[in-house]
Amino acid sequence: MAIKMACSSTLANSTVAISQPRSGALNSCASSSFRGGVQFECNARVVAVQRRGKFSHVCAQAADGGRGGSFSDLAVMVNDCSGKMGGSVAEAAIGAGLQLVPVCLTGPGMGRSFSIQGVNVEAVDSRHREGVIDHVLKEYPYVVVVDYTLPAAVNGNAEFYCSRGLPFVMGTTGGDSEKLIEDVLQSGVYSVVAPQMGKQVVAFQAAMSIMAEQFPGAFSGYKLQVIESHQSTKVDTSGTAKAIISSFQKLGLDFDMEEIEMVRDSKRQIEEMKVPEEHLNGHAFHTYRVVSPDGMVNFEFQHNVCGRSIYAEGAVDAVLFLAKKIRERTDKKLYNMIDVLREGNMR
Repeated sequence: MAIKMACSSTLANSTVAISQPRSGALNSCASSSFRGGVQFECNARVVAVQRRGKFSHVCAQAADGGRGGSFSDLAVMVNDCSGKMGGSVAEAAIGAGLQLVPVCLTGPGMGRSFSIQGVNVEAVDSRHREGVIDHVLKEYPYVVVVDYTLPAAVNGNAEFYCSRGLPFVMGTTGGDSEKLIEDVLQSGVYSVVAPQMGKQVVAFQAAMSIMAEQFPGAFSGYKLQVIESHQSTKVDTSGTAKAIISSFQKLGLDFDMEEIEMVRDSKRQIEEMKVPEEHLNGHAFHTYRVVSPDGMVNFEFQHNVCGRSIYAEGAVDAVLFLAKKIRERTDKKLYNMIDVLREGNMR
């Protein structure tokens, strides 16, 4: 059995300028043009971000106390959109018609200015995050944060978002996942936490989970080999691989997470795993091989992804999903990408 998924696409270019949000609830649906600017001040350091041009709202309909509505006032802050993954999410958010907050948090000493699809963005040292968020919340009261930073920053960032009551989508893998979940639940902040944002890969992951629940022990005695290949800058083991392996374990396979084979060597990626050379800096190739004790039966599961668009688009769907849940004031606060899939509103 082979299940293969590949994705490589380029987001359409567009020129977008972000306006200051209008006051009031997220309940208007219109296509408008705005002009404006915003200023952020961090420890006496002033960063001026000029925003000019047009912004065309994309109306996302959702329930609001029985009324139709849109997310025209919804803004997205992507930490850290100066990086490749965060930048892809920012592009996808703009492509979906969402307001991109023109500032993001980055690592110490990494601050700089840059442009994403015509939006001038300032990356500010995370040590100034309190001041940055004060200004963001003032200018964009209806903001959802997307986190694509570093594994070492996951728990600290989540604690900060929770302390400020910021709804967030955590796409960064790594850190202490149990503590992350505990902190979010205790805070009561709306969030989507998922090690995998690619919608189709999540669907495969969910299918494996369902199989494990329905047929526990079906592969008892079989052996499992897992190989995952990512760009050399990915330092942690794939969270998706761990999730899939947990399903295999429930199916009766004896496998330790330490046995995952991480491939980061470009020569091997090209020759053995058949990663296109142009995607060495952005790919996720996973192979799970299951072999019977006598070697006579072999199952192979694959999901191979080129580029980052599949994750970026999923992250934007998670933002829209979370905004809808916030507006509906649902009791449940913590979600994952399977919840987003089950909603049935994937773009």
